[in-house]
Amino acid sequence: MIALLRRDLMLAFRAGGGFGLGLAFFLIVTVLVPFSVGPQSDLLATIAPGVLWLGALLACLLSLDRLLALDFEDGTLDLLATAPLPLEAALSVKALSHWLTTGLPLVLAAPLLGVMLNLAPSGYLWLVASLGLGTPALSAIGAFGAALTVGIKRGGLLMSLLVLPLYVPTLIFGAETARRGAMGLDATTPLILLAGITFGTIALMPFASAAVLRMTLR
Repeated sequence: MIALLRRDLMLAFRAGGGFGLGLAFFLIVTVLVPFSVGPQSDLLATIAPGVLWLGALLACLLSLDRLLALDFEDGTLDLLATAPLPLEAALSVKALSHWLTTGLPLVLAAPLLGVMLNLAPSGYLWLVASLGLGTPALSAIGAFGAALTVGIKRGGLLMSLLVLPLYVPTLIFGAETARRGAMGLDATTPLILLAGITFGTIALMPFASAAVLRMTLR
């Protein structure tokens, strides 16, 4: 599993589509929002949690089409399907590598981009906590979407349509946690619900992804 994780991380950094592309998209979205709504600091502070969470969600979605496509093209998925390592574990490793190259950089960059959106000082801790808990669920759900569309030509658009509805609960509770934290309110309840969604997703999605992928590879 460690060797597979190391391989996926090396491929992501070499290809430049995991780390750089998602982070650049997140930066562009955050920079463009003040231009679109105007230099109204109160308005920016109000919408900052939602904008940052939506930007992070779309940035995670941007690199999902590469999660399994390259392995399918070069035959690596067929080897993984017949390897001693369970396919569920292999897909979990791939979701982890996606989070390390896409989700984790977004979590670390979010406080810096929050300054650009005039996020309230009390909201930074809750923003990082919500993104840290929520983005692993985005990667796990994304692995399921990638397994559904692997081998389909131009499957990126179809995967987006399939995955985005599954992202909605994570987006709702993640943005609500950051919003309540920025307003100085108690954000414990939405954070706990977000953690429950993430843990449930991490526990169940590898099995669903593996079942779908086995049917695809038959």
